[in-house]
Amino acid sequence: MRTFAFLLAVVPAIASSQQQVVKPPIALYWMSAETAAGMSMPGMPAMAAGMMGGSGRSGGQSGRHLLLQLGSQQAASGEPKAGHDIPPGMNMGPMLPLVTPRREPAVRAERDMPEGMEKPRGRMLLYWGCGENVRAGQPVVIDFANIAEGKAPPNMVSRRIAHPSGPASGRSKTYGDWPNQDQTRAEQPRSVPADASLRGAHAVKGNYSPEITFALEKDFLDRVELAASGGSVRWNAIPNATGYFATLYGAQSENEIVFWSSSEVQEMGSALMDYLPPAEVARLIREKVVMPPQAVDCTVPGEVLQKAGAPMFNFIAYGEEANFVQPPRPQDPKVAWEQRWAAKVRFKSTASLLLGERTSRQETRQSAPSAPAPQSQPAAPDPVKEGINVLRGIFGR
Repeated sequence: MRTFAFLLAVVPAIASSQQQVVKPPIALYWMSAETAAGMSMPGMPAMAAGMMGGSGRSGGQSGRHLLLQLGSQQAASGEPKAGHDIPPGMNMGPMLPLVTPRREPAVRAERDMPEGMEKPRGRMLLYWGCGENVRAGQPVVIDFANIAEGKAPPNMVSRRIAHPSGPASGRSKTYGDWPNQDQTRAEQPRSVPADASLRGAHAVKGNYSPEITFALEKDFLDRVELAASGGSVRWNAIPNATGYFATLYGAQSENEIVFWSSSEVQEMGSALMDYLPPAEVARLIREKVVMPPQAVDCTVPGEVLQKAGAPMFNFIAYGEEANFVQPPRPQDPKVAWEQRWAAKVRFKSTASLLLGERTSRQETRQSAPSAPAPQSQPAAPDPVKEGINVLRGIFGR
């Protein structure tokens, strides 16, 4: 399974129907670069993680974020040590340490409904499509009580999305990442500066991986600036974006959650608020699920806004990828390709804001994301937390 996971990760960038790859790379390295704007709020993947006891994106703050992941099929010579030598333009010192996580004992999750726990109540209303009015056949209603009884929701549509598997502790003999558990140490950079640039020479060195070197010409995507008037939302065109997608969710009460996506066809979108390979984005644009990079606005239907209260609008701009592999593919397709390492750099830009009566206040917060919110300001409803609590009951959590 480990070998299969590595092959899945590098196939989109380096596979050939004619070239024989005799074995996967010794080491796989991923850099994930995000530009975030506005109030952060986890999407459907984070709701799923919450149901299983996990969490959404770490930090959840505006700014530039970077995730570095190194996985190797080799054991370390001694205590695992690795680091990423970064270009001066990142303004984070000469190197970012890739720390091997401490393995905690696995705790088996209880899957049965706890004694005395009430049967989940409430429902989720699913909408989709930009425009002033909702489309025919909407909303699709998911009744939580029916799901708890094992009844499948009616009229559910969700496409299979290709998500290559990157490096991870469970898929590698030795693994290291940044940010990491040693983030509190004074000598470690704790965040990515607003003016950091990824352009330049990069080198990953460690005692459990071949040396990985590459030069980047691509950089963080531009920041998304959202502006809303009622349900009409506009954004700035993002250079090098491959497509856009948006979701909205809110709640008038804990018994009714509203979820909407910008897809022109019915789609849950549970896997779309994350990095996607450019080829997958192109396919989803053809299928009218993802908005093309020329799009600059979208209107949330009035019925959705009315039922969602003060909803959160989440937006993602998908970016290009940079892929590297050593040694390069042989020119002769009959020559076996024995790869030592493969590296992938992927990009996205995300933003979010509250729609409805709170929009103007949210736009003010976006212009100064580091300023703390006044203590007297009323808290917005948290439909995701409410949804997690309800859905946890379905799965006995």
